[in-house]
Amino acid sequence: MTLLSRTLQAAACLALLLPLPLAAQDLPVPAGEPVLTVSGAIGQTNAGDTAVFDMAMLEGMEPVTIETSTIWTEGVQSFTGVPLHVLMEAVGATGEVLSAKAINDYAVDIPIADWSEGGAIVAFLNNGEPMSTRDKGPLWVVYPYDSRTEYQSEVIYSRSIWQLDRITVK
Repeated sequence: MTLLSRTLQAAACLALLLPLPLAAQDLPVPAGEPVLTVSGAIGQTNAGDTAVFDMAMLEGMEPVTIETSTIWTEGVQSFTGVPLHVLMEAVGATGEVLSAKAINDYAVDIPIADWSEGGAIVAFLNNGEPMSTRDKGPLWVVYPYDSRTEYQSEVIYSRSIWQLDRITVK
């Protein structure tokens, strides 16, 4: 065996020991009760072909707090939640539209333009408190209505789905 062939053989063995490029990591499995299921055109999953989130997972995803008034509440409210664009990045969404559904099967489509930074959030706190099902919770898609006049329209209000529990990315 020549020096060149031994060197090539050693290099090949070493290459086997080096880590392979990691495939996209799946999401962790929720430890608590699931509150949101995302399916459809997504690349990151944790339950078959879906991404299931419990409240702790959502709370750990770069939550933001917005201050805004709504047509459903009195005065300026504080909402804390995951920016919609952060949630869609976490699941590797590749679609153009979200079909969002509530516990009561109310459904609405939310276009990709609404997934922008500074746009809608999936709120899980209102004025620092978890939202009960009776009070539009546990999840509510909230826009910073006071920040832009285009967020003060019937179209946007209709996309502000509360009791959210399912999203299908199309």
